[in-house]
Amino acid sequence: MTTVTAAATSEPTLSAGPSRPRLDWRLRFGALSLIWGFSFLFIKVGTEGYAPFQVTLGRLAFGTAVLAVAMAVKRQRLPRGARTWGHLAVAAFLLNALPFSLFAYSELTIPSTLAGICNATSPLWGMALSLVALSEDRPTRVRFAGLGLGFLGVLTVLGAWEGFHGLDVTGTAMALLASLSYPVGWIYVRRTLAGTGDSHLAMTGAQLLLATVQLAVVTPLFTSFPAHFALVPLLAIAALGALGTGLAVLLQYGLVAEVGPTTAQMVTYFIPVIAAAAGVAVLGESLHWSTPAGAVIVLAGAALTQVRRRPRANAGRA
Repeated sequence: MTTVTAAATSEPTLSAGPSRPRLDWRLRFGALSLIWGFSFLFIKVGTEGYAPFQVTLGRLAFGTAVLAVAMAVKRQRLPRGARTWGHLAVAAFLLNALPFSLFAYSELTIPSTLAGICNATSPLWGMALSLVALSEDRPTRVRFAGLGLGFLGVLTVLGAWEGFHGLDVTGTAMALLASLSYPVGWIYVRRTLAGTGDSHLAMTGAQLLLATVQLAVVTPLFTSFPAHFALVPLLAIAALGALGTGLAVLLQYGLVAEVGPTTAQMVTYFIPVIAAAAGVAVLGESLHWSTPAGAVIVLAGAALTQVRRRPRANAGRA
């Protein structure tokens, strides 16, 4: 689950093309929120029948297939140039192979509700990293306050005052590391691949293809071939890949192109709510009061970190 903001600032906007009837952007916004929110449930169900690396490999394969079809329909080609493909390989690892695998491993020991909330910390990590890595991203008091508030929310979710009692530290650390990997990847993309001239679709299709190859190499080294194929977990993996990775990317970029990154990024704040609701309603996961309370604090902090300094009215005047 990537965030919209980084995607919008690091790659060129898709061309609108000829006008044609489309679903209202609010419906697509709601669909994207549901798809990404339910992705954590799909991961949990997938790991009940397959190893985490196998879940990730299947997810990437199904997602790549969806983008391959979209590229064929739009008659777009994969990017060219060894340098571009080299940078895309790094981006594939940081934005897909690594975080997808970490989330799959984390949900072996933590509920999907907690994984979804950990995912919401990505804007916090992104703001902290951008202060160091992106000189043009100036800090403000409001954004610093949001950063502090967000991490206070993380401590609330984890029950720090109780000494993290009953918390699986390893699984939670993996989920938080996965969330950190997204902004690291987007900063890398912004520095190396912005302005290449290739479309979002071509770049993302190549990126997912490379991530699939990476997992295809790693998975046989750490897992054995399944003795049988459990149907329900396999369907969950297919939905995770085709919907949560393939279709979600197409919806995401369409929203950014139509309503802009500021509105499109608001989907980030619905994901943990839907993930928590799905985990409780479908999987019967328990929900301690500190989890939703902390999630609200995390989301409030994340929202504050996205507040940008307004240009002065007399800027540029003599």
